[in-house]
Amino acid sequence: MTLPANKRQMTEGFMYLVAFTLCIPAANWMLGNVGTVCPPDNPCLLPVGFGLMAPSGVLLVGVALVLRDLVQRRLGKVWAVVAIIIGAFLSYFLAPPQLVWASAVAFLLSELADFAVYTPLQERRLILAVVASSVVGLVIDSVVFLQMAFGSLDYLAGQIVGKAWMVLIAIPLIWLLRESDNKRGIVPA
Repeated sequence: MTLPANKRQMTEGFMYLVAFTLCIPAANWMLGNVGTVCPPDNPCLLPVGFGLMAPSGVLLVGVALVLRDLVQRRLGKVWAVVAIIIGAFLSYFLAPPQLVWASAVAFLLSELADFAVYTPLQERRLILAVVASSVVGLVIDSVVFLQMAFGSLDYLAGQIVGKAWMVLIAIPLIWLLRESDNKRGIVPA
């Protein structure tokens, strides 16, 4: 695995990697512990707008999709794939037992799709790359997770909206990162 030459770039990349890795167990923990409604034998739910409810982990999954892109921007493709593998591993071992496979499979597939969309776009169109890859990833994650975990797509709209909010919140931060990189002459890893 090659590392970026710039020490600051490398430090930022590993900070994104740690944050990304922590999102996964936190999202799984939230499913059973954080929400405005926590029905027995179901995930805890949060309102996400437009009258929709979603399992509470959606907020951190939306953040994870953006953080994976930032890991790749700072550390490169190999580290991005390592991050996906670590995330799937943690999902498998840290998800509640009834959600283990759903969480791991949904995470792995959505992050690989995110990777496939982000990679060709990121050098020239960073914001488009983050938004497009995150949208693809959040839809795949939502469909796979809900179907595998609950055998139903009842919360699909809420899942998509909840994750999309987090991606939208990240856009100004991504713009600032891009501007900062341009001023410092940093190119993506």
